[in-house]
Amino acid sequence: MNVLALGDVVGSSGCEALKRHLPSLKKLYQADLVIANGENSADGNGITPASANALFDAGVHVITSGNHVFRRREVYDMLDENPYLLRPANYPDTAPGKGLCLIDTGPVTVAVCNVMGVVYLDSLSCPFETADRLVEQAKAAGAKIILMDVHAEATSEKKALAYYLDGRISALFGTHTHVITGDEQILPQGTGYITDLGMTGPYESVLGVKPALAIARQKDKLPVRFENATGNVQINGCFFEIDRKTGNSLQVISIKVV
Repeated sequence: MNVLALGDVVGSSGCEALKRHLPSLKKLYQADLVIANGENSADGNGITPASANALFDAGVHVITSGNHVFRRREVYDMLDENPYLLRPANYPDTAPGKGLCLIDTGPVTVAVCNVMGVVYLDSLSCPFETADRLVEQAKAAGAKIILMDVHAEATSEKKALAYYLDGRISALFGTHTHVITGDEQILPQGTGYITDLGMTGPYESVLGVKPALAIARQKDKLPVRFENATGNVQINGCFFEIDRKTGNSLQVISIKVV
């Protein structure tokens, strides 16, 4: 089974880039499943029903998210109603949405899980215990392939989770930093891994933001209203080839399109 996991989609330019280029990427990698982190897909920040639908219409099958998922209240109902729009599972059960979805592809059932780290981020339930629970739920539902988006700031937290889950899930990919890492690999027990998928958004930017605004915020230490940059868009992500019988990753290739 071939899976494309795409880095944090930033604003309408990121959504438009996927609309233009995702069909050819799916064909190139013969992708059976496409996952994209969409928590910043709305202009400004957060995710809205319009930006989520733009990603689904572009060919994304499952949208994962992170710490910005609840910034736009208009998406709350969609989080409850659409099983393929995920939020991190370690938020309280009272929060809208779920952190796990199941996809019946015919030959195999696939589980997509969403977890958030807690180092330098919100104080949520333990990501290790949350991951254990998700894996148990996925396997109880008959999932042979389990994929996990770990939205986290600390690279060490993502890597530790990957080794903790090695051999129990098919692939773990990190999101949040908007900078793709060069450490794509298959861990000893067969789990595919990359620390961060990077970003699908403006190439000449600071994590998707106009550089002058990011500079002003960090240099002057005063509040600045961020705006998404414009211009050429990069698409970052990772390709995972996964064995349907064993659930192990066979190949992991990072994706960088500018």
